Amino acid sequence: MQCVVYKSLRQFDYFLFVKKDDGLTRVPDALKTLLGDLNEVTELELHAQRKLAQADVLEVMAQIETEGYFLQMPPRQGHDPSV
Repeated sequence: MQCVVYKSLRQFDYFLFVKKDDGLTRVPDALKTLLGDLNEVTELELHAQRKLAQADVLEVMAQIETEGYFLQMPPRQGHDPSV
């Protein structure tokens, strides 16, 4: 899946993943308003063997397919996801 990653200029450390072919067309207007201006950070190919720093690639791909986007938010302070 060819994907584009955008960074929110309003919400610190929020990243929006969308299919390159769809762009922002499937992202709800309310979310676009919340995130404010978006800066394109990178394009990347998502596949089962790809590693992402803060999310499971299969979950990201599934959410993009069903919802049209994946929103990566900053990790909560003091939260250890391995526990």
